[in-house]
Amino acid sequence: MNVLFIGDVVGSAACENLRAKLPWLKKEYAADTVIVNGENSADGNGITPYSAGYLLDSGADIITTGNHCFKRREMDSFYEKSDIVLRPINYSEDVVGHGYTVLDRGAFSLAVINLMGSVYMNCPQNPFVCIDEVLKKITTKNIIVDFHAEATSEKRAMGHYLAGRVSAVIGTHTHVQTADEEILCEHTGYLTDAGMTGVLNSVLGIDKDIIIGKMLTGYPIKHEYAEGTQYICGAVISINEKNGICNSVKRFKC
Repeated sequence: MNVLFIGDVVGSAACENLRAKLPWLKKEYAADTVIVNGENSADGNGITPYSAGYLLDSGADIITTGNHCFKRREMDSFYEKSDIVLRPINYSEDVVGHGYTVLDRGAFSLAVINLMGSVYMNCPQNPFVCIDEVLKKITTKNIIVDFHAEATSEKRAMGHYLAGRVSAVIGTHTHVQTADEEILCEHTGYLTDAGMTGVLNSVLGIDKDIIIGKMLTGYPIKHEYAEGTQYICGAVISINEKNGICNSVKRFKC
């Protein structure tokens, strides 16, 4: 089984670029399943029912999110109805939405867990405690975790914590692809951050001059998306669906 994991999609232009290239990417990497982090897919930050629907119509099987999952409150009803557009499992069961889902692929199944870090993040519950609780509920051996976190130390710690227990831990949130893909304990694929799907000549998808100006002066300045050449970052995760062991993790940028 090959899973195509797409890093944080930033804005509507990035959504359009992903839609145009996703059929080619699925063919190029023989992908059975597509996971897209869409928490920044709406213009103006966050995710909306429109941007979520657009990504699903473009070929995403699962959409994960992160700390901006409730930025746009019109998503509440969407989360309530959908079990394939996820919010982090760190929220209590009283909060609308699902933190994980299990895809039925006939001969096998695949669980996708959306988990948020606590370091430098407004995280409701400890991610290490949360992941232990949710793993008790999952029976399939094929499990991918989108760990949406700021600190590389916390991401590395989570990777080692889950080594041998899940198929892959892929980091999101920082928008910068890391070069540390590996397989932990000969079982669990790991990448600290899958990177960003957005404008190449930017600062995390935002107009670079705006960010530089803010850092020079300290003045609050409205963020605007950069314009220019788009690129897509992500990873291809190859899993033996019979035992849940990751055979390879390959990052890509195109």
